[in-house]
Amino acid sequence: MASLDELIRQDEEENQQELAFIRTQIPAEMKQYYSDSDILYVLDAIVDYYYTSGILEGNDEEVDIDMEAVAAYVCEQAKKDGAGTFSPQDVFFIVQADLDFQEQNL
Repeated sequence: MASLDELIRQDEEENQQELAFIRTQIPAEMKQYYSDSDILYVLDAIVDYYYTSGILEGNDEEVDIDMEAVAAYVCEQAKKDGAGTFSPQDVFFIVQADLDFQEQNL
């Protein structure tokens, strides 16, 4: 079993890999407006949506994810958290890139 430090290091490495992947997937004009911290915030909010929405509780092998609903949730949370104002259309691209990354790394 890996130590806590090792798990944290692995998580950070995966975050950096996903961040690099997302940066290659989002439109060029978005790259200048979204910092790495912004994208990492969005990724955390996406995970929060999955856990709070109950979408992960089903027994289905495949889950149908409403990317527009995820994007709307992320934008709402960002406002509540004071993390900034994000465009739902922009966040949609990040949600889509996140799903693509997860699918490639299963």
